[in-house]
Amino acid sequence: MVTLTGVGGVGKTRLATRAAAVLRRAFPDGVWLVELAHLEKPELLITTVMEALEIRDHSNRPPMEVLVERLRDRRALVILDNCEHLLDECAILAETLLRSAPELRILATSRHVLGIVGEQTLSVPTLSLHGLGPRAAARTPATSDAVQLFTERARAVLPGFAVTEANREAVELICRRLDGLPLAIELAAVRLRVLSVQQLLDRLDDRFRLLTGGSRAALPRHQTLRALIDWSYALCTEKERALWERTSVFSGGLDLEAAEEVCSGDGIARTEVVELITALVEKSILTREEHPTAVRYRPLETIRQYGREHLAESGRTAVLQRRHRDYYRGLAAEARVRLFGPDQVAWLGRLQLEHANLRSALEYCLADPSEARIGLGMSADLLYHWITSYYLAEGRRWLDRALASDTGTSDVRARALWSNSWLAIIQAEPEAAAAMLEESKAIGEELGLEPVLGYVALFSGMIAMYRQDTSTAITLYKEAVARHTATGDPVGRALALIRLSLARSFLGDSALAISIGEEGIAVCDAYGEGWHRAYTMMALGVEVWRQGDAARATAMERESLRFNHSLDDPLGIGVNLEVLAWIAATEGQHSRAARLLGIAESVWKAVGAPLSGYGHLAHYHDACVDDTRRALGPAAFLTEFGRGAGMPYEEGLAYGLGEAVPAAAASQDADSSSPLTPRETEIALLVAQGASNKKIAAALVISQRTVEGHIEHIMNKLGFNSRAQIAAWVRDKEHGDGAGPSG
Repeated sequence: MVTLTGVGGVGKTRLATRAAAVLRRAFPDGVWLVELAHLEKPELLITTVMEALEIRDHSNRPPMEVLVERLRDRRALVILDNCEHLLDECAILAETLLRSAPELRILATSRHVLGIVGEQTLSVPTLSLHGLGPRAAARTPATSDAVQLFTERARAVLPGFAVTEANREAVELICRRLDGLPLAIELAAVRLRVLSVQQLLDRLDDRFRLLTGGSRAALPRHQTLRALIDWSYALCTEKERALWERTSVFSGGLDLEAAEEVCSGDGIARTEVVELITALVEKSILTREEHPTAVRYRPLETIRQYGREHLAESGRTAVLQRRHRDYYRGLAAEARVRLFGPDQVAWLGRLQLEHANLRSALEYCLADPSEARIGLGMSADLLYHWITSYYLAEGRRWLDRALASDTGTSDVRARALWSNSWLAIIQAEPEAAAAMLEESKAIGEELGLEPVLGYVALFSGMIAMYRQDTSTAITLYKEAVARHTATGDPVGRALALIRLSLARSFLGDSALAISIGEEGIAVCDAYGEGWHRAYTMMALGVEVWRQGDAARATAMERESLRFNHSLDDPLGIGVNLEVLAWIAATEGQHSRAARLLGIAESVWKAVGAPLSGYGHLAHYHDACVDDTRRALGPAAFLTEFGRGAGMPYEEGLAYGLGEAVPAAAASQDADSSSPLTPRETEIALLVAQGASNKKIAAALVISQRTVEGHIEHIMNKLGFNSRAQIAAWVRDKEHGDGAGPSG
């Protein structure tokens, strides 16, 4: 027995009937479809099955006995379609028949698993959205399944409809806003009778009113999107409905801890949450997502919006939003405390997963002036989330907005000012940073905030280095080291030592640069910290290279690069690649240097500015470019630089680390039909071998977080939502048949 599960309108019935048509020859005694959607009385279930199987019996025997007798020796396929409102009865029927008829096969469709022994379940995913976006569209127009369905249904009402450059973005956004849900896409396409594509997109905020008018031949609940979800809502218990509504305040999913903290109370005990979450997963309201550190749950956006409407009707939206804000405020504060230690990578990874929820919490704070100070503190607590990810510019916007909303003198404002100054320095805006530091210093002096004055000295030193005033920078860095040592702040001390080591190296004070860097390593090692240690290793690598020990410098930069890669820190990765290019050039490896410069350039494009926050090192970059271009000649230099810039991200990092591209990945790269990068292909092969994320991370010497990111990219590219589908795809590729996972 196989049960196809999934949210209403995802296409379970269509998939089941298609499978039956394909498999018809394998069942000499027939393929039978039993439609249960209209059946309201459970006691009529067996009779309905007998009618569908064309079994006529005029005896007075129990119907189940007759049915079992007819099917006992038959090799047949019975499709039980729409079982969710008759779960217990369908489960008893299926178990009885399968126990009595060994050659019988049952294919069921349901929004809820039946839960019988031997049942295999397949969650039917929404249509793939991979290939959407301007870059993908330029290569393969309208390649996603969702866009293809929209196009086909649009042509049914507008025969001349086509996806063009003018409407492509709107079509893609419609499909995304509708979660790739087939029924919703079909209902939307029908509206093109009277609306343009852009008008349709503009009206999707009221999707439940807009998306009506489905086929009159369809079930009533399949004729409008609201009726479809009303049916799922009606099948839930009162507490399941309440949890559905409460989870709608989350953005981008949630984990069990968040659900217990935010959604319990008011009729739902904390201990009940896990069972209610399980029920909503089984009823296809929530989708279970596997992550290295935890399991997360996510509703389709359409399901979430439905829940939000009901939550609003209950009058509890404000209460739940405040609980949500309070939870993520606490999460951000705890992440700041846990930053400098062995849990650093795990916490930064967790913040990445919760990014959408953090955004919602910040928006809640800054939408209400009375909550602005909380938003100010929270945005400052997230400093390392902004710094170590691709959200730096977004972090700057949140801090700017929060600082403008809460202008009162406070320790929170002082901390937010120096935090924002660091982001401004990385964005090459020293004047804005200096103004913020001046105000932060004034508050620190007025309120006697020694930690604030330590950070003001640190970032003022960075501005001085940016302005090539090295002696002033060193004085400020030494002040920062002293203040942070006195207050017992290892974070500020480590940062100041990194910068002081670089400044001493810049002046040629080799012995001091090395000893200061080693002191920084010792501080990090005492706490089991990794990120600051990686940057200290980078700084030491620069000085060791200047002393002429290219081999040791390369090893240090690669060690730093491995950690920055595990954290997916673009700024750190970019600096590491730069230094590796400089080393290669001085060793006469000019082709390698040019290629590394190209790889680094692609990273800097993502960051926004080359050598962000390390502008005083730019003269090394310029010298490397000049020497390499002179050695290779302009044409050859541009060729090698272009090769580096054009490398897939993971391949470029492997090149920087001196790692050969795996043979399997290389052969896959030669296959133009594969959308995966070499590293993604390598990970897909390991997934197909049954390796866990932990084992893959150990085998490839990368973090579990990086593995998770690759697997998510693989699923997005291939339109999959499970590891099993990846494994099937790999097997198909190995056999050369190119079939999909469900072939």
